[in-house]
Order: sequence, then C-alpha cells, then structure tokens
Amino acid sequence: MLKTFENRSAFDVVNIAAGLGLAITPWILGYAALTTAAWIAWLVGAAIAVVACIALFAFSEWQQWVNTALGVWSVAAPWVLSFSTNSSATISHVVVGLIVAAAAGYSLWNGSDKPFSTA
Repeated sequence: MLKTFENRSAFDVVNIAAGLGLAITPWILGYAALTTAAWIAWLVGAAIAVVACIALFAFSEWQQWVNTALGVWSVAAPWVLSFSTNSSATISHVVVGLIVAAAAGYSLWNGSDKPFSTA
C-alpha cells in the first residue's frame, strides 16, 4: 500500500508545480497587463497549489474534486471570460488546466479516501 501513497503524493507534487507555474505565467509570458487573464492565473494557480499542499499532508477526496474543478475552470476560462485572443494566456491556462484535471482525476480514480492498510 505504500506505493498508493507515493502515487498520491506524486500527483499532489505535480499539481503544486502546475499551480505555481500558472501563477507566474502572467509575468513570464508577458500577459500581466491583461487584467482578467492575469488575475485568473494568479488566483486559480494559487488555489491549485494550496489545495494540493493540503492534500499532500492530509489526503481527502474533496481536495482532488476541488483541483479537478479548478483544472476544468482553467481550461474554460479563456473563452468564458473572453481572453482567448491572447494565445499566451490561453495556452498556459489550457495546458495547466489539463495537467491539473488529469492528475487530480487520476488520483480520484486510482485511490480513494480509504485508510492505508498496515498488513
């Protein structure tokens, strides 16, 4: 069962990195002046990283559901909030959103809230 814990941790680390990556992309990719896209990147990126940190230390299924939803929102945000004309912002939101949703979704599918066996 230790392997299941390691898999959960790996997906949480991936989501921490992806969330932090999204949070810094407005400066790196030069769309910090695009207010809506930048604020979504900062807020959603920080939220993803915080939820993944919580999951890393105290796994519960709700954290994976929240990060799955945040990942889906990150993918949809460029079109819902009308900043899809900026390719840097759109690509960063979509790529990070897909990574986060996939990692959290797989973590939900592969492992559950069940306690680890000592046997």
